[in-house]
Amino acid sequence: MQARIALVTGASGGLGTAICQALRAQGHTVIGVDRAPPPPATADPQLHTRMLDITDDTACQALVQELEGSFGSVDILVNNAGITRDATLRKMQIEDWDAVLGVNLRAAFSLCHAAVPGMLARGYGRIVNISSVSGQTGNFGQTNYAAAKAGLHALTMSLARETAAKGITVNSVSPGYVRTPMTAAMPAEALARTSAAIPVGRLGEPQDIARAVAFLADEASSYITGVNLPVNGGLFMSF
Repeated sequence: MQARIALVTGASGGLGTAICQALRAQGHTVIGVDRAPPPPATADPQLHTRMLDITDDTACQALVQELEGSFGSVDILVNNAGITRDATLRKMQIEDWDAVLGVNLRAAFSLCHAAVPGMLARGYGRIVNISSVSGQTGNFGQTNYAAAKAGLHALTMSLARETAAKGITVNSVSPGYVRTPMTAAMPAEALARTSAAIPVGRLGEPQDIARAVAFLADEASSYITGVNLPVNGGLFMSF
């Protein structure tokens, strides 16, 4: 397997950290970006880091150009960054809608828009978008989040069709409930109910998601594109 250059957004979170580690374990050079630097206790000396506001289209373009100049290419793009601003539709503010769509959907478009030309020129690329089961089922109080994740599915499939013949694969991974700081903040009773509803009987671990991302980012996954891979312990099943 050839070592590649990977760009991962949302790299400071629990899921982003696991994804960066999984890609590094495959021998790739990983650049992790986030709005703030990682806490010193979790900083990885072998991870290249950049601070980036991914809602700034110009900054996204500039970052990819910088990485292509410094490292020669961006071969793997993982759009992992995501936020929530939960409220029922009647109580949701337009600012909350715009913020979630901006980070969870538009930023993925901006980074794809910046990275795909280089991938096309080199005839190789792997794009993995981190979606959510909410993008398939919807979720109470998350019209903004679910809409963004459903849009990410459509972006994934459409871009996969546009680039499939050029050596580029575009896929998404839809986690269910994963043990992260976000789920850790849930009330204990709600967390217990959630775990009981998952057929495998537990929350996912960040490494469960990271292994799926690493698989789709691998050269050996060249015949898989336009796919949404659910990693949710059987919480949502479809065909």
